[in-house]
Amino acid sequence: MWLGAREIPQLNQSLFLGKDYSLDFEASANISASTGFEFSNYDIEYDGRIKPYRFWGRFSSNQFELRLGLQKINFGSASLLRPLMWFDQVDPRDPLQLTDGVWGILGRYYFLNNTNIWLWGLYGNDGPKTWEIGQTSKGTPEFGGRIQTPMPAGEIAVSFHHRNSNTQNLLYLPNVEDISENRIGIDGKWDLIVGLWFEAAVIHKGKDLGIFTNQNIATFGTDYTFGIGNGLYAAFEQLFFSMDKDLLEFANKKYFSAASLSYPLDIFNNLSAMVYYDWSNKNYYNFLNFQHSRDNVSFFIMAFWNPETFNLPQQNEASKLFAGRGMQLMVVYNY
Repeated sequence: MWLGAREIPQLNQSLFLGKDYSLDFEASANISASTGFEFSNYDIEYDGRIKPYRFWGRFSSNQFELRLGLQKINFGSASLLRPLMWFDQVDPRDPLQLTDGVWGILGRYYFLNNTNIWLWGLYGNDGPKTWEIGQTSKGTPEFGGRIQTPMPAGEIAVSFHHRNSNTQNLLYLPNVEDISENRIGIDGKWDLIVGLWFEAAVIHKGKDLGIFTNQNIATFGTDYTFGIGNGLYAAFEQLFFSMDKDLLEFANKKYFSAASLSYPLDIFNNLSAMVYYDWSNKNYYNFLNFQHSRDNVSFFIMAFWNPETFNLPQQNEASKLFAGRGMQLMVVYNY
């Protein structure tokens, strides 16, 4: 049994400079504490952390923004199984949608036809992010960009990212330094009779790491709101993943499926469920959530039935709490 508390104090400040220009600042911290009691051996564990959550400044106009500091960068069309989860670790089951930020600079320009261009540079993010094999080499920057443009009934986008990495602290690989890594992603989404989307990414390393040299990831998804009662929302995504020595070899394939249901009981209460299936290991990940919200307070009752070994591609703290079987009660107060 575990008992925990979390506080995320946030400070925001805005300065208007005239002629549609402004400066914005945000600073927040992630303060958490937890204690656990093991009934079998009467063992008690404690844990507490304080770390920066967001710390950035932004200069913006009507069509342009430039943001510098510790920030959240995420994009893509999928929501349950995300090949373009390059810089965040948001778990769709987490009611708080928490994710660590990355240190860097992000510029975005918005054209009048709704096309937008992103350019970013990252520095000082040592730990591996989602889908990454190996740590980013210390003292080296990462950089990339994205262009997103509208299409009839939808939109499509292409993304690129580059970094140098190493294989330190990876027991299953030899120690290799200065590995050039490039990744290319493409995603699109359309609102037709049903919602349709896809995400795909190829990650290539410039040195031979055996089957870890290339990663191929793709997700296809759909959603629809059925006219049942207050409206039953359903979504499904299928992910394909392969790690291979040769580019686009597709020799070591894995498959994941995910389904989500959500039903508003009334304006205060909502019931939702998610199921993931790991086809390679034949494991189900089950999650059920009841939410009651009123004014600034939200109550969550969550039940989960999952394998002890967690193989889904989320790496945040909430994912670890959903390993095994159990229930969580959560109270959230926004002020």
